[in-house]
Amino acid sequence: MTISSLVQNVSYAQIAAPLIVAAGAVAVLVAEVFLPPKRKPLVSWLSLLVLAGAAAPDIALWPGRTIGTFCMPQSAAGLYSLGIGEPHGMPSTCSYVADRFTLIFQFIALAGAFIVVLMSAASMKRDRIPTGEYHFLLLSSVAGVLVLAASRDLITLTIALETVSLPAFALVGLKRWSGRSSEAALKFFLVSVASTAVMLFGISLVYGATGNVHFGPVALHLHALTGATGGTSGPIRHLAYLGAGMTLVGFGFKVSAVPFHFWTPDTYAGAPVPVAAYLSVVSKAAGFAGLILLTGTAFSPLLNKTGPLLAVLAALTMSLGNLVALRQRDAVRLLAWSTIGQAGYILVPLAAHDPTSYTKHINASVAYIIMYAAMNLGAFAVVHSVHSTSLDAYRGLAKTRPLASAALAFFLLCLAGLPPGLMGLFAKVAVFGAAAGSHLVWLAVVMAVNVVIALYYYLSWTARLFATPDAATAAVGRSPATLRFAIGLTVLAALLFSVWPQSALGAF
Repeated sequence: MTISSLVQNVSYAQIAAPLIVAAGAVAVLVAEVFLPPKRKPLVSWLSLLVLAGAAAPDIALWPGRTIGTFCMPQSAAGLYSLGIGEPHGMPSTCSYVADRFTLIFQFIALAGAFIVVLMSAASMKRDRIPTGEYHFLLLSSVAGVLVLAASRDLITLTIALETVSLPAFALVGLKRWSGRSSEAALKFFLVSVASTAVMLFGISLVYGATGNVHFGPVALHLHALTGATGGTSGPIRHLAYLGAGMTLVGFGFKVSAVPFHFWTPDTYAGAPVPVAAYLSVVSKAAGFAGLILLTGTAFSPLLNKTGPLLAVLAALTMSLGNLVALRQRDAVRLLAWSTIGQAGYILVPLAAHDPTSYTKHINASVAYIIMYAAMNLGAFAVVHSVHSTSLDAYRGLAKTRPLASAALAFFLLCLAGLPPGLMGLFAKVAVFGAAAGSHLVWLAVVMAVNVVIALYYYLSWTARLFATPDAATAAVGRSPATLRFAIGLTVLAALLFSVWPQSALGAF
């Protein structure tokens, strides 16, 4: 093999989105240094411009014909058809693939970050958050999400995951004057480090068992191991099983799946509300993208092993999340436990263990993530506009803040799956269908029970909005224009998905 044959091809059109965001992160940090104090808010507009500009190359690549870059020459493994995305053969050793799946998650990340920047634009000075550092860290984390969604080898996936997480630690702790914020950042950091260590050890075991890190060859070797009997194949097969399970731990942490969830409520409550919104949607979407890539491609021969494991995690996650949410009296902590419960619903289709229908089941999870992003970002945006996280502050809010109350009530009904928030209902029906199609009747029953449990705290909060005001009700005030715009965008997205659910259900 010659040296020239080891040179990888690079398509800058495919990697343009993460490159633009990464360059934009540096640009906003430098720009903030030279701007006078009165001009610091311009950094937010520059961040919005970067995010909008990064969406342009993704739009040009849509509808996502499966093409790869950073590809090594095709080895003896030949071509491997990915379990997700277009059914075309892919070079087995491509590290970055811009297919339909990648573009959908990149759109989610860019749109979610755009809303978060709008949310935070008017509150930077109030919360005493350094503008340049905030936007640099946010864009750096978004760049990691963009790469993670396109990763097709274990090393790139791990580096992208850490690029998502490391700036997020600092974002959580940017309220330097708040001990609560520092404590939240420390908890987030410690749990993340532990889960990453377990994941890296798992990846090393997978590499030891298969001799490769690219998803295609890993899947082919695992397929051969699962069908092998006797000799040395047995111990190696068990090593691969252990490695795959430990690798999934890192993404279980990222999506707040039980028992890797306990950092979530304290971290969300201690972080600035826009950062909590980012963690609940964009960061969580990155975690699910990684889970789907691993279970649907690299570990697809192990679906009969990973499926039951994810089914149990889904049941535990939705049950604990919804039950603990019943006792919350803080809006952000309630939404934090709600996101844990919602993560359990998203995990349900991933518990399928039938390779022939797995792509269809993944579509249900992707559709749920798209709809969940709109309704959860909207709920956090309204909470940020109220300037209080105590649920008592929302009693009678409809009298003093009618538009904000109407928007919050709509988002809560969406999360509950009740009219007029029909997109939540459509998302849950899609997940139910995936569970039934996988013959996971017991999991569908657990989900149905949890949907009923969740109705209580969603409807209780909604009823509180229209109750008689009391002394604790938040004061009347007009939200900044950027925050109103953020709420308006999420309302429009939620209405779109409620009226035209096929735009999300048929996205992938």
